Amino acid sequence: MAAAKAIRLGGALKEVRLHLCQKSAASAGAREFVEKHYVPLKLENPQMPILIRECSGIIPKAWGRLAYGREVSIDLANKSADDVYLAVASLEQK
Repeated sequence: MAAAKAIRLGGALKEVRLHLCQKSAASAGAREFVEKHYVPLKLENPQMPILIRECSGIIPKAWGRLAYGREVSIDLANKSADDVYLAVASLEQK
């Protein structure tokens, strides 16, 4: 992704969780996202909890916790790191 700056999260979004497998091909983009985009994203959003959860054999998903405990998710299976980046950015609009 040619983005010079990480996205700013906030507003209704209270927490971001990424669920991914350490080895599966379906989670390759999610793992690459963590390697490439996690640090800039966290630096841009220091107060936002951004959690990475690894579990063998699961389907990768991005979860967003919104106001009043409402949660939304996006399937990340077989997506590239840039697609995962855009999915995380879109959690607030769900």
